Amino acid sequence: MADETNIPPDTENPSSGNELQGEETIHEITAINGLYENWFLDYASYVILERAVPAIEDGLKPVQRRILHSMKDMDDGRFNKVANVIGHTMQYHPHGDAAIGDAMVNLGQKDLMIETQGNWGDMRTGDSAAAPRYIEARLSKFALEVAFNADTTQWQASYDGRRKEPVTLPMKFPLLLAQGVEGIAVGLSTKILPHNFVELINASIEVLRNKPFTLYPDFLTGGSIDISNYNDGFRGGKIRCRARIEEVDKKTLLIKDIPYGTTTTSLIESIVKANDNGKIKIKKVIDNTAADVEIEIQLHPGTSPDITIDALYAFTECEVSISPNACVIVKDSPNFLSVSEILKISAQNTKDLLRQELEIKKNSLEEKWHFSSLEKIFIENRIYRNIEECETWEAVLLAIDKGLKPHKKKLRREVTTEDIIRLTEIKIKRISKFDAFKADEYVKDLEAEMEEVDNHLAHLTDFAIDYYKNLLKKYGKGRERKTEIKTFDTIKANVVAIANQKLYVNYKEGFVGYGLKKDEFISECSDLDDIIIFRKDAKMQVIRIAEKTFVGKDIEYAAVWKKNDERMIYNLIYVDGKSGITRAKRFAVTGITRDKEYDLTLGNKNSRMLHFSANPNSESEVVTVYLSPNSKAHKKIYDYDFADLDIKGRASQGNILSKHTVKKIVFKQKGASTLGGRDIYYDEILGRLNVDERGKYLGSFNLDDLILVVFSDGSYELTSFDLTNRYEAEKILIIEKYYPEKIISALHYDATHQCYYAKRFCIETTTVGKKFVFIDEAKNSSLVFVTTFKNTVLNLTAKSGKDKETLTINVDEFADVRGWKALGSKLNVESIMDVEFTSGEEQIFEPVVAEIEETEAETQPEETPAKEFEELPKEKKKGDQLKLF
Repeated sequence: MADETNIPPDTENPSSGNELQGEETIHEITAINGLYENWFLDYASYVILERAVPAIEDGLKPVQRRILHSMKDMDDGRFNKVANVIGHTMQYHPHGDAAIGDAMVNLGQKDLMIETQGNWGDMRTGDSAAAPRYIEARLSKFALEVAFNADTTQWQASYDGRRKEPVTLPMKFPLLLAQGVEGIAVGLSTKILPHNFVELINASIEVLRNKPFTLYPDFLTGGSIDISNYNDGFRGGKIRCRARIEEVDKKTLLIKDIPYGTTTTSLIESIVKANDNGKIKIKKVIDNTAADVEIEIQLHPGTSPDITIDALYAFTECEVSISPNACVIVKDSPNFLSVSEILKISAQNTKDLLRQELEIKKNSLEEKWHFSSLEKIFIENRIYRNIEECETWEAVLLAIDKGLKPHKKKLRREVTTEDIIRLTEIKIKRISKFDAFKADEYVKDLEAEMEEVDNHLAHLTDFAIDYYKNLLKKYGKGRERKTEIKTFDTIKANVVAIANQKLYVNYKEGFVGYGLKKDEFISECSDLDDIIIFRKDAKMQVIRIAEKTFVGKDIEYAAVWKKNDERMIYNLIYVDGKSGITRAKRFAVTGITRDKEYDLTLGNKNSRMLHFSANPNSESEVVTVYLSPNSKAHKKIYDYDFADLDIKGRASQGNILSKHTVKKIVFKQKGASTLGGRDIYYDEILGRLNVDERGKYLGSFNLDDLILVVFSDGSYELTSFDLTNRYEAEKILIIEKYYPEKIISALHYDATHQCYYAKRFCIETTTVGKKFVFIDEAKNSSLVFVTTFKNTVLNLTAKSGKDKETLTINVDEFADVRGWKALGSKLNVESIMDVEFTSGEEQIFEPVVAEIEETEAETQPEETPAKEFEELPKEKKKGDQLKLF
């Protein structure tokens, strides 16, 4: 591609541009390919180095550095109008005032380098700051201490050459990691997350000690983070950040902290959007944010708070994923580093700056010592009298040098002309009032200070560590970690999505979907669900729910399908189209390829389904088989029990039910669960139930079984064993399978009567999901000890008056079993200082087996022994039943 440019006519020769005179017009052709390439590289380099990416030395972008430098220029200890600071910064920054103002507000909101006054906005709510003419700022004491030293600063000319600005500030603190940074350049970007002030200083000390350390992000907005994939801040890593959601009651949730990078406004908008899209179901959202974040979410009656919390994390900004990408400028080029590498460079840079400051201080002290000694020699030996007869300046200098010559060996360096000139500038008044004793003391102080500096230089690492410790002591208060580090569970969107659609099916024509409102209703579902379909030709298929989908005529069964559900067992009887043999099989469908059609038979043509059932808890069943009257079988009607059939994969061919022609199959009765109870575990880290053998084993649960939870506030709650339940692990003292006859023993302080009581009781309430307080509800009442062991023996360190005593009590003998509201038996002590568990036994409940009667008329399927109580889990620890605090 080329650009043609006409050369303008020569103004001195007007006829040169006149084609009518027979002269040709001159054209110049310039290729722009090379120009574009060079210009683009120049522009990209400028944006990377001068605008978007921070320098490793001070952790600042150029605009931030120029703002701080301008504030130092203007610093007189008082606040300055931000508008004035912006104007002053424009002497160094070749861009508009808006960019400078935004960068300054961003620095001020991080509350580290700039002390603010006025309305600076709120990063939590997204509210913007007031106009620059209305707000004020000054450098913080911390900034003045760690960021400025003219003697160790490298300077360069400003963009217009009128002033000098720092290349980088002499930063003696890992500011880059403390504040974090985000920038988009040409061809690359950077995103470094903020870290905790205290942890950064402690980690810097560990770096200087050559010890290992770990660093994780910390945000002013609080919340919680999962750092499992943080990858030390390297690109490719990821963290998950969540809001802190509290359950006030069954109808109200409160959001207390918000994730980093969000605002209360954007968070509320995402909640409303999710509600409008049918992902969650809420009644109202109220923003009560003032000094602290508080977003109130009101739920509709009957809505599960636990599922709603999971849905908020899955479908709204209550959980966000952040990918760090630590890119910084090192030696005028962008480099991708880890957080640990950045901190190590910062610590080494701080140590080097401290060395430079000590060396500068040492040179200054040596100069002071040299001139003080020189001055003392000059005055005490009255060398100034030697110049009285001198007539020229050179003679004066020569006379003083000659007078100093016998004393030069006492000095630490050569006497220069400048030194002699300084001696001539001493005033007569100072000479007349010279005090030799004070001069000697001053020199001694200088020598002591020089010795201290030499010691610091000799032990530079220790000096740097003390420097960091001093920073922590002076500025660390109130800068403790705000973001909680946790391990998050993975929330499956299709599990927590509310049922916002209705599933319909046309069995004959072969259509399923939520738009078939005139056909048969199956169940509630969400628009994220998958649907499983079984047809009469023994074909199976799983599809994503849609408004209307054709899956093949003669549908036998359709329902919402749950992936990896091993307890949903399908019972199938089919006849093979080739051999005519009837087979029975039991199988689960845990994983499939969506939209793929699966044949559940041997694959022969004309195979068809004779019987089908879906069993959510692996129930077996008994069916009656009717053979064809023309068959040669002696017994043409008999029962078949699916309990005798093993559960296999869906691709299995099944067991032979009959080689004769089967006329029909009739359901007779439902059987027991083949897989038995469901093993439930409690993950104490996540506060969630699971079936993956993570955490504490609670037991084997059947359909009506419950979980008992005892809390540190003296309350208990019965819950289902639904895997969507959420538990506040830090508040739980006991969590185990519930047995109605199990006795709970507790020791509590009753603030109303100002006494300690021991009580034993059984759970008498039956309401699931509601807390019941079993101690006094007055202020300062507390639960001291609780267990579900029997024959519990405790050693109590108690106080009565001024005396301490140790009491040993058997709780079973001391207190009778009473109602859960009873106070219990009084302990005659003034206060209990410590409780030591000595011994106790688990309460074990054996299964009760009921006898099965058989009638002579026909053989009934064997019933499952009835269980009043199951055995407690085998893997039990004493701490599982006992909690002290």
